[in-house]
Amino acid sequence: MRLKANAKTIIGGAVLVCACFSLVARGQDIGSNFEPRSTRRALSVQGYRIDLELDPAAHTMTATAVVTFTVPEGADAVTFGLHPALKITSITDDSGAVLTGERTTDGNLRIVPATAPGEKPLHWTFVYSGKITGSEDGPVEGLKLAAIGDPITYLLYPARWFPTTGYLTDRFTMELHVQVPQGERVIASGSTGVRQIPLQDGKPGTEYDFNWSKPGFPGTVVAGRFVDPATANSAANVKAYATVAHQGQANGVAEIAAREMDFFTTAFGQPESGRMNVVELPNDTLPAFWAPEMAVIMGAHLTDSAGARLMANTLAHQWWGSEVSPASLNDAWITNGMARYAELMYVENESGRTALERAVNDIAAGAIAYDTTPLSAAGRLGAFAPQFQSMTLEKGAMVFHMLRWEVGDAVFRQILRGALSQYTDNSIRSGQLEKVAEQVSQKNLTPFFSQWIDGTGEPNFEDKYAVYRLGNGKGFRTIGQIHQDLDLFNMPVELRIETDGKTSNERIDVVGTETQYVVDTFGRPRHIEIDPDNWVLKNTPDLQVRAAILRGQQLAAQGDLNGALGEFQKALQANPQSSLASYRIGATLFTEKNYQGSANAFRDALRGDDEPSWTEVWSHIQLGKIFDVTGQRERAVNEYRQAIQTNDNTQGALNEARLYLRKPYKRPDNE
Repeated sequence: MRLKANAKTIIGGAVLVCACFSLVARGQDIGSNFEPRSTRRALSVQGYRIDLELDPAAHTMTATAVVTFTVPEGADAVTFGLHPALKITSITDDSGAVLTGERTTDGNLRIVPATAPGEKPLHWTFVYSGKITGSEDGPVEGLKLAAIGDPITYLLYPARWFPTTGYLTDRFTMELHVQVPQGERVIASGSTGVRQIPLQDGKPGTEYDFNWSKPGFPGTVVAGRFVDPATANSAANVKAYATVAHQGQANGVAEIAAREMDFFTTAFGQPESGRMNVVELPNDTLPAFWAPEMAVIMGAHLTDSAGARLMANTLAHQWWGSEVSPASLNDAWITNGMARYAELMYVENESGRTALERAVNDIAAGAIAYDTTPLSAAGRLGAFAPQFQSMTLEKGAMVFHMLRWEVGDAVFRQILRGALSQYTDNSIRSGQLEKVAEQVSQKNLTPFFSQWIDGTGEPNFEDKYAVYRLGNGKGFRTIGQIHQDLDLFNMPVELRIETDGKTSNERIDVVGTETQYVVDTFGRPRHIEIDPDNWVLKNTPDLQVRAAILRGQQLAAQGDLNGALGEFQKALQANPQSSLASYRIGATLFTEKNYQGSANAFRDALRGDDEPSWTEVWSHIQLGKIFDVTGQRERAVNEYRQAIQTNDNTQGALNEARLYLRKPYKRPDNE
């Protein structure tokens, strides 16, 4: 069965937006640049000059792209990625010679040069056109990365709407001229001007001109019938573009974006550009995407409860992704992980350390879910594999969280600024980040990076100790030993000792599988906890349960319901009281129309540990739906009322319950 990609995590009938998308790529080996391994590193694009005309009414585009690139001397063919719906009219080289090209089995464009290339840059001109409604096969199966139409046209960089190579690793410049019908606005990187022109059919139109002259990742274009942009009161350079449907939210979006940009500027330094445009996306594409000067956000999540965090993650890519980029996908944990951790830093800034700890707990499960491949080898998974996304985002974020603990807050921020300063407009490798961290901290961090970047596995801490009373009223001495199962583990761990009097914290350097410690306290120790604030990624029974649930959710999103049920059952075996595991089983069985099994699972969720708390309200709603579709309206109404009584509106739960109180739930015909 071919797996389908999905960028959303389902909670009941609502959608919880992830900070990035998890995809399954079609084709031979998507890897770092949407092209076969045999051509990797053979082609490097320096820049583009593109003339693009959009016809939203006909869902078509016409483009001429001049590509400046280099290839090794004597290369017999050149391969670019190009959206399957786009047809080549002509390809010519520097001399005007017409080149021949063909589509490969994985959808790429293979072109034979007229003469053997040398080491000098080449300038090839591509003329092409096509119709993109979003329903065509694209570079990534199951996900719309491009669509031309009303009220919004979007051409995201990974859609390959222009000849591409080196996805998120091969930096390039772009001069772009976009023609649209009158009344349409266009947003892209490096705006330089707007002028009125006649289109080819003689109708009035507008040309928008852009020029991003720094090596980076422009190439995302959003056009549409947006109302006048909202501007943040505190930052006139931050604008929010929305359609009529969401214009009431635009001011709030601009203010949130301005506040987040201000925080990141304080943390990381000035961004590459002083402008930032937050742009509405339709609800059937990615939750969010970024480009220089751009944060494109799904309209449904512009101002919902998850929207501020989603926007923070997207904006953080102006530094981590745009200003510096990974040298290869093996280094993508740096930018993906730091953008994710920047999101958590903003959460901490807004809501305090407790909110940070909750957020860290959320990402820790993702960090261990697929921890069988080192981060330094993540590129072998492919850029859009769910495992790659989970590893580079969640484990990458945890690496930065642990580095912060290892070196301290002030030094941690100096490391981040140092990496951004040293590698501005360039790529960075894991080893280079390690060198920056060691130079700034004046510490040997080889054990740290060896464990978390080049290795796999997490410690499972156990503590054995004995308490002795000291004479002459001097208090108590605790002699203990920390056990964990990673032989090469070497980093500090916090020990919290709760006594009859005050609580004390000790920093213990844990080295190898057994580490002894001695702590003196005035009061008798009542409880000793290892790493109480979760600074270290560790393997705990609770995380194992949550990791299994996460794997199940991703399998369900890909259409593998049997695999998903297997993972949820593993979680339930590890913790029979897990409300979340029972809820996921119920939701999966509901998808399969196994209503009795689904109802049993939702009732188990209500009898479980109530973690997370939203499982209560959504279990009642799901039970109500089951009763509605099985013709038991009175019982359905009772469940919806119980849902409302919880007063929990997570992901719009109360709104949904009230909706079905008024009108019975009916299962869509296409489910």
